[in-house]
Amino acid sequence: MATSQLSCLPADIFRSSAYGVTPSKLLGLGSFGSVYKGNLPFEDDPVAIKVFNLRRYGAPSSFIAECEVLRNTRHRNLVKVISLCSTVDPTGSDFKALVFHYMPNGSLDRWLHPEDHGCDKRRFLSLCERINIALDVAYALDYLHNQCASPVIHCDLKPSNVLLDLKMTAHVSDFGLAKFMCASSFEGRASSTSLASLKGSIGYIAPEYGMGGPISKKGDVYSYGVLLLEMFTGKRPTDKEFKDGLSLHKHVDTKFPQGTAEILDPAILQSDLLGGNLEMMQTCVLPMIKVGLLCSMASPQGRLGMGQVSTEILTVKRVFHELCSRNGVSSLDKYC
Repeated sequence: MATSQLSCLPADIFRSSAYGVTPSKLLGLGSFGSVYKGNLPFEDDPVAIKVFNLRRYGAPSSFIAECEVLRNTRHRNLVKVISLCSTVDPTGSDFKALVFHYMPNGSLDRWLHPEDHGCDKRRFLSLCERINIALDVAYALDYLHNQCASPVIHCDLKPSNVLLDLKMTAHVSDFGLAKFMCASSFEGRASSTSLASLKGSIGYIAPEYGMGGPISKKGDVYSYGVLLLEMFTGKRPTDKEFKDGLSLHKHVDTKFPQGTAEILDPAILQSDLLGGNLEMMQTCVLPMIKVGLLCSMASPQGRLGMGQVSTEILTVKRVFHELCSRNGVSSLDKYC
């Protein structure tokens, strides 16, 4: 949906308590602003309103970057913008906001780490849901990298930027750091963009960026690999145990494949792999872990492309459904 085709709403709508931009409706805080659950006069369903903190360095350019990406992309696994606001409020201050479809199941981060969000653990992500979410995110990145007229590098992929709708379909969000790449760039490198303009998230940012390397598709692939390992271990790449040269990648790699059960998220072991389902481990879990390891290699040249990642995970999904069907387990039983 083109940004130029969206109606630009007046700032007083967003500042009105009737429409939800109040502290009680706060959904989360980001690098450049706050996100609220709200309602708009012309929308029956609730929306998510991202209000930019323009006093924060980089916020105005983040708003522009996000608008540009949303104007040039359209995919089922990307967040969809409804409207925007770029104006001056009654105090004479600049005001910028974006309105998105509300995602009732929140972020992937909330599901992986409910204790950090004040949530209970009564409902875990099933193995099927983890596979589906991984595939959704892979499709989104494959689209951004390989199917847009000007390839897009997300630059900040992490669980909090993956949102889940009512059916647990994943949508990649937050394009405030995204970069457009010249389609003719050699091996997918965005040589025109300097490292100084990149501010990804610690633990997910590709190691070559820290050495002044160019922004590239393989940087997003690295972030995806870390995210995938986090989905299957339940551990953040920034957990305290990862120090003195030990990373999430190394933690998993040292146990793969024979000791994989030792580093899996206990929720997977307690549900889908209860009783030691070796076939499920061999044909579904191990291939997913392998993709995560290949994507999070230190060397960009060793990482997979997102097209290949999508193909690999789609194969795992098909195998999973075949196993469930053979064992008489319905998709509904697996929340899938």
